[in-house]
Amino acid sequence: MKVLLVNGSPHKEGCTYTALTEVASALKEEGIGSEIYWIGNKPIGGCIGCYQCGAKKQCVFDDQVNEFTQKALEFDGFIFGSPVFYSGMNGSLMSFMDRVFFSASAKDPHPFRFKPAAAVVSARRAGTTSTLDQINKYFLHQQMPVVSSRYWNMVHGNSPDEVRQDEEGMQVMRYLGRNMAWMLKLREAGDKAGIALPKQEETRKSTNFIR
Repeated sequence: MKVLLVNGSPHKEGCTYTALTEVASALKEEGIGSEIYWIGNKPIGGCIGCYQCGAKKQCVFDDQVNEFTQKALEFDGFIFGSPVFYSGMNGSLMSFMDRVFFSASAKDPHPFRFKPAAAVVSARRAGTTSTLDQINKYFLHQQMPVVSSRYWNMVHGNSPDEVRQDEEGMQVMRYLGRNMAWMLKLREAGDKAGIALPKQEETRKSTNFIR
């Protein structure tokens, strides 16, 4: 079993990375493999609402979004990490996640559905809870069980060294790694016991409020 840890920060080995590596260490102790995927620091275009991904089975902009969505098929769980920018996630990560999760809905097999996921955020001071809420909404939309820790999944600091001094934050990351491992093992046990995934209705209902 493997977990894909997404570093949404423009800094490859900054505060967000430091938090994710602590999660990865806890996963390793539980016998779960992991990989950190950095989205980079180049501009990532947002979704333009063309709805062509339904026909093409991928985003019309053939860049790292399609690469990542294909790669996601190989993994059993996901953790998306972001620094806090104005009480929200990094803009590049938001564009990335908008396109990844919208275009993924057209793929079969689905790369995310029913796979456990979690968000991790890093801040110098504030804006963490609103950022967690923002990221978690993607998982809820895709029927992904959201993995908790013993507190909100956040670290504080203005540098990797300061983040490592956030003893509570580092402990929260370790709890998150262990809880993710537990969830994956439960899923594996359920599969072995023949417990089927929840039934999907053939037609998705889409109701507009103005008719």
